[in-house]
Amino acid sequence: MKTSNIKLLAILLVIMTIGFSFTSVDKITVKGSDTMVILAQKWAEVYMSKNPTTTIQVTGGGSGVGISALINGSTEIANSSRPIKPSEVDKIKGRYGTLGVEIACAKDGISIYLNKANPVNELTLKQIADIYSGKITNWKDVGGPDTNIKLYGRESSSGTFVYFKDFVVKRDYAINCQTLPGTAAIVNAVKKDKYGVGYGGAAYDSGVKDCKVKKDANSPAYSPNAETIRTKTYPITRYLYMYLATRPTGATKKYIDWILSAEGQKVCTDVGYFPLK
Repeated sequence: MKTSNIKLLAILLVIMTIGFSFTSVDKITVKGSDTMVILAQKWAEVYMSKNPTTTIQVTGGGSGVGISALINGSTEIANSSRPIKPSEVDKIKGRYGTLGVEIACAKDGISIYLNKANPVNELTLKQIADIYSGKITNWKDVGGPDTNIKLYGRESSSGTFVYFKDFVVKRDYAINCQTLPGTAAIVNAVKKDKYGVGYGGAAYDSGVKDCKVKKDANSPAYSPNAETIRTKTYPITRYLYMYLATRPTGATKKYIDWILSAEGQKVCTDVGYFPLK
C-alpha cells in the first residue's frame, strides 16, 4: 500500500474515533409506582429500540419511594399511581423553587381480586370499604359462604395503598390486612387462597378473577376493562402520573412527548393498561 494511502487511512481512523467519542448517550432515570412498572419498562424498551442514543433506567419501589427520589434528586421522573401530596409539593418547592410538573400518562382500574373458586362475583363500594376496614369479616355477609375473609393489601409506600384508602375505604385498614411488597405478590396470594381478597392494577389480574364493582346496591356492576375505564363507568378508575421537579427539556421532553403520542399510548393497550383517550 502506498504511503499516501496509509496516511489517508490513518487520518480517517482518527476522524472516526473522534466522531465516536463525541457521540453522547442521553440517560433518563424513572422510579416509583410498582403498579406502573410493567408499563414503564415497556415504554422504555420500545423507545430505546427506536432511539439507540437514549438509555432509560426504570425501577419500582412504590409511588412514595419514587416521589422521595424525585425530591432528593436521585431520579428525573417519578411514576405515581396516586396524585402527589401537598406535603410532597412543599418539599419540591423548598428544594427546586417550583411546584413540580404533573403529567397524566395513562388510565388504570383498581381491580378487586378474588380466587376463581370464590362464588362471590360482585360487590358494592360500601361492601368493599366495610371488608377492608374490618366491619365485614365473613363472606356470608356479602352473599358468599360462611367463611372468614382473608385480606391482602399493599405496603404504605404504595400509591395504590394510598389511593384505595383515600377513595374507597375512607378510613383505616383492618389490622388483620396482610401487606405484601407488590401487586404481583397480592395476586399470587389470592390465587392460592380460596377465601382471600386483594386489590391492585387491572394489568396484574392473571390467575384470579376480577370482582365486578357497583357504586351502590341499585347500580349496575362493572368489570374493569378498556371500555368501562375509558368511560369511567367502572367505579374505581384512576389516572397514572409522571412527576418531574421542573419542566422537561431535551431527551426527557422527547421521551414524554412520545409517551403521550398515539404510538406511546398504544403501548398502554398492548400491556394491559388503558390510554388517556
